[in-house]
Amino acid sequence: MYSYKSKKLPKQTIEIELTIPNDDIKKEKKEAFLKLQRELTVEGFRKGKVPLPIAEKHLSPEAIYQEMIRLMLPRIYDEILKKEVFKPIMNPKVELVKAKEDEDWQVKIVIAEKPAVELNDYKKVVKEVKEKNKKSAIWTPEKGSTPSPKTENKEDNSKLLNLILEAVLKEAKAEVADLIIDEELSHRLARLVDDVEKIGLTTDSYLKSKNLTMDQLKASYKKEIEDTYKLEFILNEIADKENIKVEKQDIDRLLANIKDEKERQVAVENSYYYASILRKQKTIDFLLAL
Repeated sequence: MYSYKSKKLPKQTIEIELTIPNDDIKKEKKEAFLKLQRELTVEGFRKGKVPLPIAEKHLSPEAIYQEMIRLMLPRIYDEILKKEVFKPIMNPKVELVKAKEDEDWQVKIVIAEKPAVELNDYKKVVKEVKEKNKKSAIWTPEKGSTPSPKTENKEDNSKLLNLILEAVLKEAKAEVADLIIDEELSHRLARLVDDVEKIGLTTDSYLKSKNLTMDQLKASYKKEIEDTYKLEFILNEIADKENIKVEKQDIDRLLANIKDEKERQVAVENSYYYASILRKQKTIDFLLAL
């Protein structure tokens, strides 16, 4: 039977050190082989009817180990979660520390949880930003011609919102787990490589054209990612504290605006996602109204 021990790391991160006995590994390997054998198709034999000696020739050790890991580790991870009070908000990072033949396996699992958020006096800083913005928006002769209310209103609201969110971001405290940031960073870099290759450039030539090094680009991306996630967690905390909810009629109104039946059905199936968007907008409206 496997054993494990866990420890808390900074930024709401948990590390699990998992030991899987060699006897269990052998058993899991055999079960993985039998599963692959049942799915194997070889000329002259029906699917699932390939004899053992022939299956052994067609199934590589790598394929068997991959199948074993695919079946075993998620199951063990789920069992650990049922025993503990961990609340991961994303898939874990799994590392095979030691996986030698005829020896116990050592596995490291890293989990990211929702960060603890300290809102501090966020209402005060929001009100200060609004008051300062109101004074700077007052027209005086030295500012030139009077701006058109219609053309300026939207820009002013957008500018005010950005100032409010920046102030809240500075006032509140929330440490986002490195695991979250690193995963998003990997996605962004992969998308960048794809986009750059589509226009016929190499990553090096793209970075040179922007006068950036890869380290500078990564640092910039990391800051953006950290601020984005931090702000999301802060807004969720404000919504929880102020009891901001999305009612059924809110979702119904949104769905009623979708005229295409197929699009509406997709929206119904993803109503949780739309509810989170509406809740975020309600929270932003709450901040603007302070």
